[in-house]
Amino acid sequence: MTDQTLTVRFFARLREELGTEQLTLPADTDQTAGDLLATLASRGGPWAQLQGSQPVMIAINQAMAKPGAPVKAGDEVAFFPPVTGG
Repeated sequence: MTDQTLTVRFFARLREELGTEQLTLPADTDQTAGDLLATLASRGGPWAQLQGSQPVMIAINQAMAKPGAPVKAGDEVAFFPPVTGG
């Protein structure tokens, strides 16, 4: 039997505010990165910021992705704030 989970990682302020660096979640069929973001945001509390006014960047298997990108079992999905600097 294959592993039907995906790994979700959080970086920078998201990791600090959510109090976790990584989650392992069941992989749903026909799920997108945006669906995953909405599911996590529905936990409420600090999780709600994932769909708040601050933008959240997405990477799937270390490649930048848009919310409509599909996620599947075995994927690593990362959420992080936009990188700024000067």
